[in-house]
This record gives sequence, C-alpha cells and structure tokens, in this order.
Amino acid sequence: MTATHSWSARWRRVAADAAARLPMPISHVAPVRHDETPAVAAHRRKVVAGVSLAGAGLLGASFAAEPNSRRFYLLTLATAGTWTLGGLASGPLHLGYVESRDHHLRRPVLTPLATGVGAFGFFYGCALVARQIPFLRDAIGRVLAIAEEGDTKLVLLTTYANGLGEEVFFRGALYATLPHPQAVAVSTGVYTMATAATRNPSLMLAAGVMGSLFALQRRASGGLQASVITHLTWSTLMARYLPPLFRRAAGAAR
Repeated sequence: MTATHSWSARWRRVAADAAARLPMPISHVAPVRHDETPAVAAHRRKVVAGVSLAGAGLLGASFAAEPNSRRFYLLTLATAGTWTLGGLASGPLHLGYVESRDHHLRRPVLTPLATGVGAFGFFYGCALVARQIPFLRDAIGRVLAIAEEGDTKLVLLTTYANGLGEEVFFRGALYATLPHPQAVAVSTGVYTMATAATRNPSLMLAAGVMGSLFALQRRASGGLQASVITHLTWSTLMARYLPPLFRRAAGAAR
C-alpha cells in the first residue's frame, strides 16, 4: 500500500468516526424513560402550580424596578431562586442524554453549545432588522438597558442564575408534569405567559422562540443538560453583543 493510499484510508476512518459521533436530529427522541409513581406526580403538580404563580409575580416585580438598583438585583435573584428551588423541590430531575448516529448515548455538551451559538446568530440577524423598527427597538432597548447600566458581574450573575432556574423549572419540573404529546407546546406556552409579567413584547417573543427550542431539546434528550447549556450560551452572547448594536442604533436615531 502506498503512502497516499494509507493516508486516504486513515482519513476515511477518521471521517467515518466523526460522522458516527454526530447527534441525531432534534426530532429524534433518545431512548430514556423516567417513570414516576402517582404520589411523586401529584406532589410535582402541586409544587409546579404554586411556583408558577410566585415566579411570574417576582419576575414582573423585578422588571418594574429601576435597572441597576438594589431592588432590581434582589428581586431578580429571588425570581431565579424561586424557579430553581421550586423545580428541585418538585421531585427528581434528570440530565438526559443525546443519542449519536452510532447509537451511543452521551451527555450533551458540544451539541448544545453549538446550538446556543447558532441561536444567538439567528437573533443577532433578527436584531439587525428589529432595530430599524421603533416599536421593537424601544422594547428591546428597555431590556438591554439592564446590561448597559448594570454592574457587569451582577448582570452575568443574574443572567446565569435565571437561565439555570428557568430550565430547572420549565424544562424540568413543569415539563415532567405534562403528557408527552403536548409537553413541548404547553411548557412553551406557560413559559411565554410567565414572561408576559414583564410586559415586554420582545421578551415574550424570545420566550416563545427559545422556549420551543429548549422544550425540543428536553424532549430529544430526556433531561435538562442540553437546554441549560444552550440557554446559558445564548444568553451570555446576547448580553455581551446586543447592547452595543442597539446603542449604535439609538445614536443614529438621534
């Protein structure tokens, strides 16, 4: 065998191995089951009902507070704590797996990271259009003012805390209470309605789009890890790169 043929065969093996490790489409559901007893299911439903109302109320109050104020940060962290503790108190939660094309189950890491980056790219493209529309520019600008005016460390802390808390509750506890055929649609609807407490249409729109993606990840993997990583990646990039974009748009508008 010539050196050229040896190199070609080695490259084909590497390419085949890489292709085998690629994840299945998001429509594919990993063969992971988490059956619960009737007692656990009943307890989870009660906790979810109470936490849904409490969390939405705190979320609305936090966005009514002055950005970068002590009240804002306390309420925002209280909201994150409510989602997280409520989700954990509801019953057992699971990290989930992603099934690759070689039918191995692996904890999702690289795929949700790439998904978060891709979701940010999609939203950045939408933002380029939205900043030309006064109604949307103002709505998004009100949210981004928090990142602009706030302390960077506190902004990141509240971003991570709420991203984690929302996934633990909405794609963890809430999702687990719902019948499988309706779980994606209903959990996304509840997530969007909770975000309505902010009275900000841009946040509601983002919740509808990203909530659908997170719920599909939950369905595909049977757990939280994929949606948590995607959510934190996406929200970090949004907090870092969207404020300058809208700052330039506001300057141009003046």
